[in-house]
Amino acid sequence: MLTDKKKKYLLVGLVAVSVLLTSLSFYFYQAFFSPNTLVNRDAPEVFTIPTGSTFDAVRDSLLQRNIVNEVVTFSFVAKVMDYPQAVKPGKYTLQPRMSNRELITLLRSGNQTPVNITFNTIRLPEELAEKITAELEMDPESFLPLLQDQAFLEKYGFDSLTVMTMFIPNTYEVYWNLSPLELFDRMYREYNRFWTDARKAKAESLALSPLEVSTLASIVQAETNKRDERPRVAGVYLNRLERNMPLQADPTLLFALGDFSIRRVLNVHKEVESPYNTYKYAGLPPGPINLPEISSLDAVLNYEEHDYLYFCAKEDFSGYHAFARTLREHLANARRYQQALNASKIYR
Repeated sequence: MLTDKKKKYLLVGLVAVSVLLTSLSFYFYQAFFSPNTLVNRDAPEVFTIPTGSTFDAVRDSLLQRNIVNEVVTFSFVAKVMDYPQAVKPGKYTLQPRMSNRELITLLRSGNQTPVNITFNTIRLPEELAEKITAELEMDPESFLPLLQDQAFLEKYGFDSLTVMTMFIPNTYEVYWNLSPLELFDRMYREYNRFWTDARKAKAESLALSPLEVSTLASIVQAETNKRDERPRVAGVYLNRLERNMPLQADPTLLFALGDFSIRRVLNVHKEVESPYNTYKYAGLPPGPINLPEISSLDAVLNYEEHDYLYFCAKEDFSGYHAFARTLREHLANARRYQQALNASKIYR
């Protein structure tokens, strides 16, 4: 039988334990469920975790950027939820006033916010590597070797001269930390998605492969930035190919020379020794001279049927071209344009 003194001690002990349990429960609740992320802000914030990051690095970054208000409770909840062993790299959108539990659940899940990559107006592989990786964790130097590795490219049906045709200029959603190979595979899937059976059938009706359509489209695009004119320009080149006439496309000379600042092509430029010199060699060059846009690709596939064989820029510098059926008519058009260049003192 308990004495009054023992009863008193027991009661005090029970009260102490009750208070402790209540305090611990309150602490646990506060640690797990109280707002602790961007507590003084109203806008979401993107938080980046680089590949190979440790939990300590993540915690320090959250603290340095004033994202987490109370780091002790964050660290406690992270350990309870085994986050230090489950750090996943990526870009995450953090909402204001998230609790530690919500924040760690998001970071553990790897549920990233995708980023957009956009690339266009590109001529060279180095430019592509620079633009396509601009919003990604990888740097251009890690992606460029894939565009130059002949053995690797053969597995996809390309080589270093034709691989640029695989990249269809557009905007794509990807994860920030995807690898160079994952990015290449994604672009290959997009290429195959673009080349539907209907587009392949149109290419076949032109006696061209998808690679050849892309090469021709790159020339059409370099010739005119007027989308409404591209089907007509494409028709000229297809007429010349059908007659086995050299394309005589000035942009291919600039590509062969590696000098895109030239505004006036001279006879000396036409002597450059290169398979891209379409004045010297009939047929298409071995690969594209830029990344043709979808509008340029479709301009070739849906070319304008006509009997024009020549064109040159209009003398009004509008960006449009004068088309001709005969060489005599073309020379007259070219003479007017050359006179306009002289009047504007454009000699190169």
